[in-house]
Amino acid sequence: MPTIEDARRWYDSPKTNQPPDPVHGFDHVLRVYSMAERLALSEGADLEIVHAAALLHDVPGTEQPPIQDQSADKIEKEVRFNHHHSAAEFSQQKLKSEGWSEERIAAVQHCIRSHRFREDSEKPETLEAKVLFDADKLDAIGAIGVARAIAYATCAGQPAYAMPSKQFLETGIKEDNEVHSAYHEYLFKLVKLKDRLYTPAARMLATERHSFMEKFFKRLELEIKGEQ
Repeated sequence: MPTIEDARRWYDSPKTNQPPDPVHGFDHVLRVYSMAERLALSEGADLEIVHAAALLHDVPGTEQPPIQDQSADKIEKEVRFNHHHSAAEFSQQKLKSEGWSEERIAAVQHCIRSHRFREDSEKPETLEAKVLFDADKLDAIGAIGVARAIAYATCAGQPAYAMPSKQFLETGIKEDNEVHSAYHEYLFKLVKLKDRLYTPAARMLATERHSFMEKFFKRLELEIKGEQ
């Protein structure tokens, strides 16, 4: 079984040409690990599968292309889009070297490949995959979700708030040269996560986190506009 210290080395010393990721770094992994364990115990999932998948789910890829454009959507496409596949391949190598069976390795890989929001060609089918998905998404809402959204935007050279275009509000597709602020990310993704969760335990936790996040972004909008 991979340990937390094993995982720390994978995230602290990635063999990649990308700068450190403050949003998907090891602190995020530790929070997902802790939450996934909590959900697994509540829902009766296989704890060993969940632990391994949580530690491995965001392992940095080794052949990511260099960032040519610091826009949030460009980073997502070039750096993050296929990370679940590279992490699943990495998990196979690591777990096989520890003597895991092919069946249990495949279970971990399914958890990792199905944890994405933006790329959902493989949806969570097992309880363990649903637990990882929910733990990862809970870390994207609430106070920590707000902090991560703003950090992500800042790293990409984008503002915390910008008024979305009518087109973006109606379709989720930006106009030409439209920024992707943290508020855009909130509207495009974060506000939807509560209703995408699978497990009862996660949905209960999401209610309060979602409410806090809604209030924050509404307050942010009012303060930016000078209305509060």
